Amino acid sequence: MTQEDINQTEWSNPQNWSGPKLFGIYSSKTDKRLWVPKRIPSWGWTINVGHPGGMALLVGILVGAVGLLIGACILASMVIAVGVGFLRH
Repeated sequence: MTQEDINQTEWSNPQNWSGPKLFGIYSSKTDKRLWVPKRIPSWGWTINVGHPGGMALLVGILVGAVGLLIGACILASMVIAVGVGFLRH
């Protein structure tokens, strides 16, 4: 059995998926792919959190998204503060 066959068998196993089909999480230590098609492949790709780098990638994406959100809030508050300053003069 080739690694490609193993990957397909693991991907097809419902026990490797958790959650609803749209937002399901895939975890297989035997599947060597970091990125795998979603349960419905036409909906894109997802991270294999069973892969050694999978959980690190997922955490990195979440930390990056939170960082961008915090940065946007700080920038918005600065723009508002400058605007209020101009209105007072």
